[in-house]
Amino acid sequence: MSSTHPTTKNVPTPTLRRAVAASALGNAVEWFDYGIYAYGVTHISKALFPSGSDDAVAFTLLGFALSFLIRPIGGFFWGPLGDKIGRKRVLAMTILLMAGSTVLVGVIPSYETIGIWAPVLLYTLRMLQGFSTGGEYGGAATFMAEYAPDKRRGFWGSFLEFGTLGGFSVGALMMLLLINVLDTSQMDSWGWRIPFLIAGPLGLIGSYLRSKMQDTPIYRELEEKDEVEENPARTLRDLIAKYSPQIFQLTGLVLALNVANYTLISYMPTYLQDAVGLSDNGALIVPIIGQLLMMAVLPFLGALSDRVGRKPMWATSLVGLGIMSVPMFALMGTGTGGAVVGFAVLALLYAPQLSTISATFPAFFPTHVRYAGLALSYNVSTSLFGGTAPLVNDRLISWTGDNLWPAYYMVVACVIGLVALWFVIETKGVSLRGTEIPGTPEAEEELADGAGASSGRA
Repeated sequence: MSSTHPTTKNVPTPTLRRAVAASALGNAVEWFDYGIYAYGVTHISKALFPSGSDDAVAFTLLGFALSFLIRPIGGFFWGPLGDKIGRKRVLAMTILLMAGSTVLVGVIPSYETIGIWAPVLLYTLRMLQGFSTGGEYGGAATFMAEYAPDKRRGFWGSFLEFGTLGGFSVGALMMLLLINVLDTSQMDSWGWRIPFLIAGPLGLIGSYLRSKMQDTPIYRELEEKDEVEENPARTLRDLIAKYSPQIFQLTGLVLALNVANYTLISYMPTYLQDAVGLSDNGALIVPIIGQLLMMAVLPFLGALSDRVGRKPMWATSLVGLGIMSVPMFALMGTGTGGAVVGFAVLALLYAPQLSTISATFPAFFPTHVRYAGLALSYNVSTSLFGGTAPLVNDRLISWTGDNLWPAYYMVVACVIGLVALWFVIETKGVSLRGTEIPGTPEAEEELADGAGASSGRA
């Protein structure tokens, strides 16, 4: 049931568009980094690890995983802070820290120059990047969801993931261009570094846009009512004591989402090259085609969720991926044509989840703990099951010799996601205002009381 009351005013469309751009650009910078890292794994491994090491790629993927393992610490730090001092101030800081650590990866001296310090610096900077990212996604999703109109939250929220795929695709296309312009020795020595340096200007632009925005209307209402939680430690205690069911439900959905996400997007270039045997170009082009296809449908799927609800979109995606993962991975193993078709099918089945994240996840928690709740739940699950997916898939294939292990992993994740989805409240069109969980009878009563009080003062 949707709730409206006199304080539920939609912001002007130009302001809403600026808020969407400010949120999406941060996500684009984050995923630009993931794109250039994932697509440059073989070159990074040759530059920053001992030459001739059979495990250099695995050690480089470990750097990818480490950035995720540190994310919960970032979530614990940035989430409560975002509920205390506001969404926009934290987001302006996280994007600078995130972009800065990405730039520094691009200037790490080679293993030949500084020896073991090269991988040490890589791992350190990846952990710093993970720490900043721990506050980035939860904050960006919260910022966008709290700006968007209740009845169009799915549509506007889909542009956050448009930025995700856009950043990843731009990074991938840039790496693809460099691979075709430079020879292998040039790529191994300095070519792979160029995209990392570009993250600096992108981060400055994103921080500027965020600093110029007002905080979200919903957060400002909370400040006006003096209901902002000033004690971050108490915020975390309240989360555990009062919102554990929501944390577990969201953790299950994020597990399913990110096993699919990091298997299909981050790990796919390595998989297509090592397990399927595609060329460097083919291993990059196949995922790019699928990502561009997803970008084309995300706004339409987001708008559809505003009509039919978030849960039907998620159920369709989870069931579809659970059924089609094994046959589509088998098809990808037949060559370039099969890889394009197989990946495209899985990408389209995954898109209903991706398009509705920003509308679905922030609605799990009330305003005063929303940033912290989303940052904590999202990052713990992502660090354990998302960022580790490329490394887990790579090792499972290596140990068993079965190239279908990524598909099996996705099937199990989809089953877990469906169990979690069963308990989730549908929040299509529901207001995110107030100190109760959106979509619950308590939230409806609080909004009705607020509407009555406003009418009385009028």
